[in-house]
Amino acid sequence: MAATKRARKSATIKLDILISTIQLVGNKSFRDLYVDDICEKAGTSKVTFFKYFPQKEDVLLYYLRIWCLDRAVELKNKPRTGMKGLHFLTDKLSETYEKYPGLILNLISYWTSLQRPPNPYPVKPVEREILYPKIRDWDTMEVLSLPMLTEKFVLETVLANESGRHKDPGELTHLILAVIYGTVVTAHTRQISPIRNLFRRNLDSLFK
Repeated sequence: MAATKRARKSATIKLDILISTIQLVGNKSFRDLYVDDICEKAGTSKVTFFKYFPQKEDVLLYYLRIWCLDRAVELKNKPRTGMKGLHFLTDKLSETYEKYPGLILNLISYWTSLQRPPNPYPVKPVEREILYPKIRDWDTMEVLSLPMLTEKFVLETVLANESGRHKDPGELTHLILAVIYGTVVTAHTRQISPIRNLFRRNLDSLFK
């Protein structure tokens, strides 16, 4: 069913706020970014901002969900499984970190400050339609969170006997997620660039 004009306008405002946030944060800390600045760039009011994002940090969660949506589309167009999937995932994380380190670092910081895991921020069908107007078969596409996508690729490596000494998918998933978060923090504190090579070394070392 086609989205109403009102629904498309609402989705466009929400995406404009996200895009403006990404453009403003760059290398800065997300904490140093003011809602007033985001609203000015997006051409909207603070009342409207908080209508869509009750907390400023909710923009981070929305960004992550859109990031996962982008990965789902890429995997639909060019499927990858197992070890190739894990390399694809860390390569994409590397690209994102190099472009927007402030977003990735503050996502990790935000997660560690919470007493419970955050709920995924929803991406509505009309928002997907605006971002990817040529895609019609969304019902056949699964959009997985970062941990779930990692777990999927890990299970495939185990089933394909690519996981070396690691045979427990759950344990290996935890190790890889630790590598992902730890690599980002290490690259930041040690000023390592490009981060892709560090990701590759750390990930491959798990499978030796």
